[in-house]
This record gives sequence, structure tokens and C-alpha cells, in this order.
Amino acid sequence: MHPNPAFRHETASRNIGFVRERGFGTLAINGEDGPLTAHIPILLNESGTQAELHLVRSNPIARACKESVHAVFTVTGPDSYISPDWYGVEDQVPTWNYVAIRITGTLRPLPQDQLHPLLNRLSAHFEAHLLPKAPWTTDKMSDGVLERMMRQIQPFHFEVAKIDGTWKLGQNKPEDARLTAADHVAGYGIGQETQILSALMRGAKPETSK
Repeated sequence: MHPNPAFRHETASRNIGFVRERGFGTLAINGEDGPLTAHIPILLNESGTQAELHLVRSNPIARACKESVHAVFTVTGPDSYISPDWYGVEDQVPTWNYVAIRITGTLRPLPQDQLHPLLNRLSAHFEAHLLPKAPWTTDKMSDGVLERMMRQIQPFHFEVAKIDGTWKLGQNKPEDARLTAADHVAGYGIGQETQILSALMRGAKPETSK
């Protein structure tokens, strides 16, 4: 994560809430020939102490993780390139503002009989974001179809050791410069979810100017 403490003062509850809301990221472990990664949904509990996920059995991580292994899960949010011209302050350089959360801990496989309940919890969590739509449930699957699909999937538990968050929003710039840059991000930003990033920049707690 970014070493500047100005970008790492957000509370644990905000980092946890961001991961729970986002619910998708990159899982990584060390493999025999280098890092292995998978882009998957995850369900982090409310206290941020453990998470649930599943992998297709053919995934290299699923094949490598036959017992507990150290793992990292990263969740990224809005981001944008920041032009020095946007600050209205001399002697600035280009940078990139972004939000990213990193979870470190231990990944271990679960017994297959825990997969169906895990899938129910995952779908219930995300379907709740779609209200007032009636939630999708596994009960809507035809007889035998879900069982055949589940044979190809392995459930996993992630025991969380640490959660780090980087909210790089220009907190180390003078407030007027940060707000001016936020306006330009909203209008001309290059990245993802630039309107959301702009709003976060406007609401960021200013730090000592550099």
C-alpha cells in the first residue's frame, strides 16, 4: 500500500465497509513458478475478521491450495490520472488518485458440503443490493442442475490477519488545489468511476500541505 500516512488514515470500519460493498477483487498466492491470481467475488464479514469465497476447481489457486496458505486479496475502487495543471499551484508533477484495500491472511479449502450454504450467503448479500427486486435464490434452479455445477467449484475460507486501505485523494495538497483538481477529475478524468472519485476528493480530510 502507499507508504504516505496521509493516504492511510481511514478507519477500519470504512475499509471493511468498502470491501463488503464492492465485493469483488483479486486473490493472490505464491505458486511454484511465481504468483497466482484469480479475480473473484468475496464475502467479508462485518467485523473484517474472515471472508468466504469459492473457486472453480480448475483454477490454479484451487489446485495449489490443498491446505492453508498465505494469501492476499485486493479490492480497488475509483481512480483517475491527475494532471499537474489541475492544481493551480506551481511545481507539481503528474500522479494518480485511487482507492485500494488490501487484505492479508490465510486461505484454506473447506469441505464440499459447505459450498451450498456459502453460495446462498453470497447471493443473498449481493441480491440485497438490488431491492426492491425479489432476491434470486438457489431454489430457482432446476433439479440436478445446481448439483452438477457445484461439483466443479471448491469453497474456501479466508482468515484475515490485516486490512490496509489507501485512499489517495490529494490530502497532501492545499485544500483549494485539491478541490480544483476534483472539479477537473469530474469533467475530464481518465480512469474508472471518476465522478465518485471526484466526490471523495472533495470530502477528503486535508493534511499538511507539501
